[in-house]
Amino acid sequence: MTAVQPKPTAHSVGETFDSLSPATDEVVGTYPVHTREDVRATVARARDAAGWWSGLGFDGRAERLRRWKGVITRRLPQLCQVVRDETGKPLADAQLESVLAIEHIAWAGKNARKVLGKQRRATGLMMSNQVATVEYQPLGVVGVIGPWNYPVFTPLGSIAYALAAGNTVVFKPSEYTPGVGKWLVDAFNEVVPEWPVLQLITGFGETGASLVGAGVDKIAFTGSTGTGKKIMAAAAETLTPVIIEAGGKDAVLVDADADLEAAADATVWGAFSNSGQTCIGVERVYVHERVHDEFVAKVVEKSKDVRAGSDEAAQYGPVTMPSQLAVIKRHIADAIERGGKALVGGVDAVGDRYVQPTVLVDVPEDSSAVKEETFGPTVTIAKVRDMDEAVEKANDTKYGLGSTVFSKSRGPELAARLRTGMTAINAPLSFAGIASLPFGGVGDSGFGRIHGPEGLREFARPKAVARQRFTAPIVMTSFSRKEKTDALVAKLITVLHGKR
Repeated sequence: MTAVQPKPTAHSVGETFDSLSPATDEVVGTYPVHTREDVRATVARARDAAGWWSGLGFDGRAERLRRWKGVITRRLPQLCQVVRDETGKPLADAQLESVLAIEHIAWAGKNARKVLGKQRRATGLMMSNQVATVEYQPLGVVGVIGPWNYPVFTPLGSIAYALAAGNTVVFKPSEYTPGVGKWLVDAFNEVVPEWPVLQLITGFGETGASLVGAGVDKIAFTGSTGTGKKIMAAAAETLTPVIIEAGGKDAVLVDADADLEAAADATVWGAFSNSGQTCIGVERVYVHERVHDEFVAKVVEKSKDVRAGSDEAAQYGPVTMPSQLAVIKRHIADAIERGGKALVGGVDAVGDRYVQPTVLVDVPEDSSAVKEETFGPTVTIAKVRDMDEAVEKANDTKYGLGSTVFSKSRGPELAARLRTGMTAINAPLSFAGIASLPFGGVGDSGFGRIHGPEGLREFARPKAVARQRFTAPIVMTSFSRKEKTDALVAKLITVLHGKR
């Protein structure tokens, strides 16, 4: 096959690389490979701008974020075309992720003051002469390392919240989607021309590593678990805190009373949309034995209408990262060799750019297709005797990002038992579109949260302040206190907390 890997090239002002269309190999842009020195200089400029941006206050920043989302919204077709050029995904899918990102920008700007502003805290009887407050202050400079699969929605889930919290941001997009990153940063700089509040750096892994070690106050990373571990190790050298949003092996549970039509539709869309290149996409399904055969038949029928391609009628595009094709093929082949059956697709579904839908059944639970993240348009479906077995198998993974439950009567109960950061009930991946909900995982899916109040607080440090209103009648924090004071304190604490 023809490699669709961005390639470094010589350039008169330094090394550059080409961004290529995964559908055609056409060069769609050329970008600099920023060096360690370039990155440090960029972070230094961000540091200089941090005081000004923080000084705008919540209202001032919200106004700039409002104007930024306005620019993105008015030029949405242009942004979607850039996304399609670099990822190959249909324009409608590019629009969907961009619309959700716009919603997140709006929510972060609108809610930052309420979440991060000064709040009173109770002092307790022993410290009743004090006034206690907590507020959240900006960290300073945040480094964001974004992925290529959702190059608008995913990084803006960190960037928008970091900006709303008062930080400046240095953004390193994937080497597969630098043009999308540049477009977003250019749009922001139109409405914030005074200082370099949001800056772009481009390049490969070394550029990202340089950002981790450049003195930023926090790193927000989205990508593979392996790369996330390397970033954590590098960040530990400078005690730089990190948010890691890594991979997933997300499961769908289908109970005996589920709406099978809705569950099948959600499974097909969750497994195959964006060519399966979705960290919260559907990779495993566990179905109650009473409805298993009917459910499988519906999934097979719906899958037959889904096709990968670059034409307008195709439902999804090419695999963006060429090396992933071998992983997808290996998982399908292993599943079939170990007794699984491909009811749709199979090994031959993997082409040199596109992978057609594959539905696998009777796949052993210890196979790579079940245990490892495939990140392609495949799905395994397994029959279970009841939902207890479904929960047990769904949780038997090193990952823990998202999950989905289809059940008319037991949805919340089953959702609570799943070891994942998010669960959708009776709808596919709905938690990602709700800006007030935190997004993140457990285990090898990472830690920390973006989106919602938790996402805003990830990009701020809590500042606690205790202010004395008047001198307490009992002064405990002085060497001049008397024995009778200690006795009185002991008596008081016994009255307050000594009851059986």
